[in-house]
Amino acid sequence: MVSGRTIDRRTDVSRARSVRVTAPGKINVSLEVGPPREDGYHGIASVFLAVSLYEEVTATETAGGISVTVNGQGTLNLPAASIPLDSSNLAVRAAELLAEVSPGHSGVHLDITKRVPIAGGMGGGSADAAAALLACDALWGSGFSRDELAKIAVDLGADVPFALVGGTAVGLGVGDLLTPAISKTPLHLVLVTSDYGLSTPEVYRTLDALRLRNGVEADAQPEIDPAILGAMRAGDALALAPLLHNGLQEAALELAPALGDILETGRAAGALAGIVSGSGPTVAFLAQNPAHAAELETLLTHEGLQATSVQGPAHGARITADHAG
Repeated sequence: MVSGRTIDRRTDVSRARSVRVTAPGKINVSLEVGPPREDGYHGIASVFLAVSLYEEVTATETAGGISVTVNGQGTLNLPAASIPLDSSNLAVRAAELLAEVSPGHSGVHLDITKRVPIAGGMGGGSADAAAALLACDALWGSGFSRDELAKIAVDLGADVPFALVGGTAVGLGVGDLLTPAISKTPLHLVLVTSDYGLSTPEVYRTLDALRLRNGVEADAQPEIDPAILGAMRAGDALALAPLLHNGLQEAALELAPALGDILETGRAAGALAGIVSGSGPTVAFLAQNPAHAAELETLLTHEGLQATSVQGPAHGARITADHAG
């Protein structure tokens, strides 16, 4: 059972065991989108890059049930009041799913600190779910390997397995078929976030409508340009810049035309390239090195935008604290 914002926890949590886990947001360095499948989903081919903006989930043992609280006091001070606190919360669903296969499970309270933009196209909810899976696995002694948790994560959404493993990966299918890619040299980016979100299903529906209106037929089996992986393997931002591509960007711009102005502002400020992240509305600008990223962040902030510099690849879900009761 999931409680709301006022929570009656039936144990003294100050003496209960708790496990804290961080998990990264991501950007799609490249995203090719196929036509709708019979199941309603779209096949994709994407290069995922985990970035150094982390969600944090603390799982604390309770006497029974699953409860959740959310705060937006992370780096971006996000509007956490818009996040559901029932079974539609992806972290809660993750705990429920793991409890079904964990004989030693107990009640758990999940406290989520948001740092990844909400409904921003960076997989923040998926990072919450990945963190909840790892935290509850440790709390309950479930003993699942990372690969086994990733298989459980598939039922929660295509981005959840990637948030578990992090790094760089090629995603096929609906993004759930992951192949790790070598990308050890850091890439530096500046994210510009918005004070609103975009619905991923609505962005996909808009893409379908635009294709129908313009007579565009998408490839049934999207593919990744190998040059993208080569540039990322080399950590060559200059080579990567002209290769950035997001098949959802046109649809995101249709729904939120102001994103076009942000992209233009970033280019004028000296970004190597800019791209809407996933379904948006977060925009990612590529910088040449850390100093360039810092300069770009300052210039965009002076333009009145909310800009944050990050780098990738970043590690996947990781336990950062385990306090015994």
